[in-house]
Amino acid sequence: MSSNKLISLKEAVSRFTADGIQYASGAALPVGSDAIAFGRELLRQNRRRLHALFHCNSQQLNLLAAAGAVDRAECGFSGLEVFGFANGLRRAVESGRLVLEDYSNLSMALRYLGGALNWPFVPTTVNVGSDIAWRSAFAPDSHPADGKIPAIADPFTGRQLGALSPLKPDLAAIHVTLSDPEGNAIMIGTEWSRFELSRAAKEVVLLADHIVDSDCVRQFPNLVRIPGVIVGAVVWQPFAAWPQGSPGAYDIDEKHMRLMNEWLASEEGTARYIDEFVNGVDSLDDYLDRIGGEVVDQLQKSSSSFLLDPYRKWIKPREEIESLLAQNVSQGEAR
Repeated sequence: MSSNKLISLKEAVSRFTADGIQYASGAALPVGSDAIAFGRELLRQNRRRLHALFHCNSQQLNLLAAAGAVDRAECGFSGLEVFGFANGLRRAVESGRLVLEDYSNLSMALRYLGGALNWPFVPTTVNVGSDIAWRSAFAPDSHPADGKIPAIADPFTGRQLGALSPLKPDLAAIHVTLSDPEGNAIMIGTEWSRFELSRAAKEVVLLADHIVDSDCVRQFPNLVRIPGVIVGAVVWQPFAAWPQGSPGAYDIDEKHMRLMNEWLASEEGTARYIDEFVNGVDSLDDYLDRIGGEVVDQLQKSSSSFLLDPYRKWIKPREEIESLLAQNVSQGEAR
């Protein structure tokens, strides 16, 4: 059996997603690494009624919410830091199209950990006695919302604690900096529970800025936070996090971050954004053209680009990656 897990973005969404699934995206901070390109493809394939799990909201959830693809969401932070509140998410919640359940960042991390360890619940001291525990968007008429973070007793001391429900999404689309074709991945920059999420999810798809030879991950085995054995597919997608940034690979596109959030503030702007930056993108070249050649060059001249230096000699060129992709396509047709 081939260990080459490279497939196209279009095939990954077609194969691993469906309407109504519980979908999680691995992100590093609200404006850091996230598999935003996966969210655009979800819209191109018209996925609907998604239940979204985001440790932190990012421009992906902002876009999915604005487009009406998500009707339930759980996250620990909903803004876009210096770029303001997420206008698409705000509109979806205020209009009643999307029900947003609020947790703290720490409790989201604990819930992913609970899912990764297959716990029935996660004992916690955080959020207990707070408004987060008192109110539930999923049970709006219950005050307090006893089913959200129910009280439990420590069996050893009798101390009163809370119980968080573990998270086990149907699919996690996780952005990584480097992956080999087998799905052994290295993340540069803050991790933000991508380790736990990769173990909690029923299926994992990686979106990698760079594909590297397996000698790279053998050279740095201690940095492989997501092993190929738990990965279902790898998508090679340079600028997968755009307009957000990927440390070592490219900076945040600040101009587009502001434009995107401005357009998502209205139905008309959202339709325009989808028309210009989502629809009609059928290839990597189309995608990079939408970003713009000058912008691509500028963003790659990052002050953090030195972080990639130890790995550069193992980064596979485009023609070799496309050859590996073609092998999987031909094998799929043969089956």
